[in-house]
Amino acid sequence: MALWDRIKESATTMQSQLEAKKNDLKSGAFRDASMAMCALVAAADGSIEPSERQRVASLIASNEVLQNFPADDLQRRFNEYVNKLTADFAFGKVSVLQEIGKARKKPVEARAVIQIGIVIGGADGDFDKSEQAVVREACFALDLPPHEFDL
Repeated sequence: MALWDRIKESATTMQSQLEAKKNDLKSGAFRDASMAMCALVAAADGSIEPSERQRVASLIASNEVLQNFPADDLQRRFNEYVNKLTADFAFGKVSVLQEIGKARKKPVEARAVIQIGIVIGGADGDFDKSEQAVVREACFALDLPPHEFDL
């Protein structure tokens, strides 16, 4: 199986798993950690182009699991995290990873945050090394083994 097909299949599987748990994913900690994860993946290479920011914002708005929350609230939170990362990537990353780490108390939510990172990272068909690396770091922030997600 080609790498592209494996990435697509993995993202589709993750999205299906997320949708099955939709009713368990309604807390503020999950909402904030998910938006932090989306921003971290979008800015994984140290910068974020306006087109990439828009693409991720569209993915957030159309993600069935995230529809538990108002779209404008998600957008605002996503933009706040992106702004932290673009102002100073190293410092912003520490802050964003701390926000992601707040979801570690609920294992279902913690795993869902990682799955959202993988879905966002793989949405363009290229879950690149920098995106994989930040999702792996998020695994550590959530006390989850990266190998559980093939990272």
